Amino acid sequence: MQRIIVSVTNDLVTDQRVHKVCTTLVQMKYDVILIGRKLPNSLPLTRNYRTIRMNLIFKKKVWFYAEYNLRLFFKLLFLKKDILLSNDLDTLLPNFLISKLLGKKLVYDSHELFTEIGELIDRPRVRKAWLTIEKFIFPKLKNVYTVNQSIADIYSNTYAVDVNIIRNIAPKLQHKSVDFSLANKIKGDKKMLILQGSGINIDRGAEEAVKMMAFLENTILYIIGSGDVFEDLKRLVLSLQLQEKVVIKDKMSYLDLMEYTKIADLGLSLDKATNLNYEFSLPNKVFDYIQAETPLLVSNRKEVANLVRENNIGWVIDDVEPKKLAEKIKQIVANTKEYATYKQNLKKASEKYTWESEQSTLVEVFKNLK
Repeated sequence: MQRIIVSVTNDLVTDQRVHKVCTTLVQMKYDVILIGRKLPNSLPLTRNYRTIRMNLIFKKKVWFYAEYNLRLFFKLLFLKKDILLSNDLDTLLPNFLISKLLGKKLVYDSHELFTEIGELIDRPRVRKAWLTIEKFIFPKLKNVYTVNQSIADIYSNTYAVDVNIIRNIAPKLQHKSVDFSLANKIKGDKKMLILQGSGINIDRGAEEAVKMMAFLENTILYIIGSGDVFEDLKRLVLSLQLQEKVVIKDKMSYLDLMEYTKIADLGLSLDKATNLNYEFSLPNKVFDYIQAETPLLVSNRKEVANLVRENNIGWVIDDVEPKKLAEKIKQIVANTKEYATYKQNLKKASEKYTWESEQSTLVEVFKNLK
């Protein structure tokens, strides 16, 4: 049995893309080891493949990446392996070096336009360092896939490398019935909005979503997950005295999260046009909303907006300014006929967009490694 070592810099718990990929690889009869890190607040982890979570001294910025990449290099060096799967640019260098040193096949999964993320836009020296690594390694890669056509085109045109597309599509949700006792507890007779994800970071519209709630009545907003602005959001709720209207919950297991998603009346994805990564992103939460058959309200970013319009499953808004968001939501609540249409269309979309179908591309990639 061939062994694949998969590496990522997060704590593994909420990374649904990596878990889906590992599960498919196990089904293909690979021996899978997934390497990440462990944080003080990391949830317990039970998987049908082996996991390694490293306790790191450094938690943030350059020292974290330096420590993680150094320790990952030695993990990859001494563990038995046949194939290496690197997730995102922040794990690529040690994977590439080991693949060349030991003659192992390397697969690269780019979850985003890493050098265009919001956290690097105002840090030109740090961005240049990551871009240098990317420019050195990417043209030499033979097995690459990413999350959508827009990002695939950018990488292909920049580095003359064939890039496959494997979207962040959720597994088919087997139990779609709503837990009415939970629904009564968390929203009662109010309308419920949800913004979820493990990457609730700067410029993803979370601050605007909180501020929006000052202009809405009989409505509650749940923000569930983690991210760079999570603690800022908690302080913002307190400063605006919106504790009765906004509930912020830390990351939870996927199945627990989907219980909340099914109850929500509207799923939000509000990325701003501040960087190319957000412009072309197609986040996990969008497909989670689809599986939960929860209509969507999304900002006008290319990939997300196209998905919503093509399937007629929600609304696209050009401006995420809080008052404009609130007005749009009032219109959505008032137009019950349109809402019912989108709700019905989601039944078809939830059958169309499933990981069980999407994984066929992954299977082909690993059957034809170069």
